Amino acid sequence: MRAAVFKGPGQPLVIETIADPEPGAGEAVIRVQRCGVCGTDLNMTSGHGMDAPLNSVIGHEYCGEVVALGAGVEGLKVGQFVTAMPATGCGRCIPCLSGFPLGCAQMQGMVGGFGEYMRIAVASTVILPQSLSMADGALVEPVAVGLRGVRLSGMRPGARVAVLGAGAIGLASIYWARLLGAGRIVALSRSARRADLSMEMGASGFETLGEGEAERLAAALGGMPEVVLECTGAVGMTQKAIELVAPGGTVVSLGFCTSPDPILPSLATWKEVTVKFSFAYNLTEFQHSVDMLAAGHVEPRAMVSKTVGLDEFPALLEQLRAGSNETKVHVDPWAVA
Repeated sequence: MRAAVFKGPGQPLVIETIADPEPGAGEAVIRVQRCGVCGTDLNMTSGHGMDAPLNSVIGHEYCGEVVALGAGVEGLKVGQFVTAMPATGCGRCIPCLSGFPLGCAQMQGMVGGFGEYMRIAVASTVILPQSLSMADGALVEPVAVGLRGVRLSGMRPGARVAVLGAGAIGLASIYWARLLGAGRIVALSRSARRADLSMEMGASGFETLGEGEAERLAAALGGMPEVVLECTGAVGMTQKAIELVAPGGTVVSLGFCTSPDPILPSLATWKEVTVKFSFAYNLTEFQHSVDMLAAGHVEPRAMVSKTVGLDEFPALLEQLRAGSNETKVHVDPWAVA
């Protein structure tokens, strides 16, 4: 099969022909139909974060058609359209039994969406309804990230919510805050280029970060935010969230900052702020994300700004690394240039 292979930190991915994957026990192989590009993919290939193994194929926002089943697989058939959580665990510990293999001490990643075929863990798989598109299937993963963050906030109905960042995770968080009953929602970002998209996801308003941001935010919300969702992953933004949140409020970090990020504990203490860190999703959240898309809540489709084939992908990834205006890029491994 053809795949985009990681050759070293900071180096462009290389399109190579490698062996087709074979499913192990409890696994399946899918013909990848779409895979989204995530900021984590940039971090894992930059040399400035948790680097992927050399000569590996990454990509974890995927969907595809089941083409082969491993030993012991039940409840899945060749030809079904599926997505899956990009991880597998021991299957016996409390996190695994609760549908959270990402919390397993023996967790292993199941990535490879930037190739024509890949292995998935059947226990982490969700069958996609025929009403959903290939783009929908590849959006389930980032949408589920937003769901977990909003759930962890304990947001009450009618709450004032601020979302820092208008990338895919910020937009997914806006989507869920609206669906789960927030009152006014205001997105804040350094640039206004995704203001319209934020409103399409369900925001009530949009403000740029900078001078007077706290006053402008409070005016737009009708008060200081009771919940602040930090979705940028940039150094300094957790502290920014603490500064903006109302006394007694909650900050949830979804941005996955990979650098030391200092905060001022005395301010958080004085305001009695609750700070939580949200990691990924569980199987229930993954399934619920599929269910909401299937029910017609398809606003996340607007996030997809470009779809490219494998041959175009390495150059585009370098453009994203340098700073691009794309929101969510999807890779179609079978597209012909």
